[in-house]
Amino acid sequence: MNSTAADIVHPPEPTFYCRQDPPPQNGTLLGFWIYLMSDSFIFAALFACNAVLGGNYAAGPSGRDVFDLTGLAVNTAMLLLSSVTFGFAMLEMARERQRAMLGWLGVAGAFAVAFVTLEIHEFISMIAAGAGPDRSAFLSSFFALVGTHGLHVTLGIIWLVVLMAQVGKHGLNEDNRRRLRCLSLFWHFLDLVWVGVFSYVYLVGVLR
Repeated sequence: MNSTAADIVHPPEPTFYCRQDPPPQNGTLLGFWIYLMSDSFIFAALFACNAVLGGNYAAGPSGRDVFDLTGLAVNTAMLLLSSVTFGFAMLEMARERQRAMLGWLGVAGAFAVAFVTLEIHEFISMIAAGAGPDRSAFLSSFFALVGTHGLHVTLGIIWLVVLMAQVGKHGLNEDNRRRLRCLSLFWHFLDLVWVGVFSYVYLVGVLR
């Protein structure tokens, strides 16, 4: 039995690309993960500089002479509590409790402000004692690493305040949820970096 041209079923043409635009939130999160990876390289380079230069005191003070471990413990507690309370805020966001979320975000921001304030006080005290970044390669690498981390925390606080204002004005819409998730990643990333700073720069610096 012969088949006519109309009876022949041709397979569909292969599709090599997506005809629909990807959801914008996927692009935002992917881009932010790429940013965090690039930031990791920056901190890795600063850690490497401190590892190489951390023993070059140029007849100046060492970490044992200038680091206050008691104040450092308080400062570390401020940042860790900030991270924990930010996690509580994200849980409240998942429960659709906007006021409770904003309250926890305010507490997290307050702990972060305390952390930055104590860090600035540490820098001022060290410089006043003659242990500024121009004193030795060790202190230059220390101020570069710890100062860069403090700058990131400061920018995170500004971002937090802006997002709290956005949520207060527009509520927990999808855009604000996505922004809060990105800020949460950034917040906890800085916490992990500080664990490295605390463990290697301060504790090892005191033991050298």
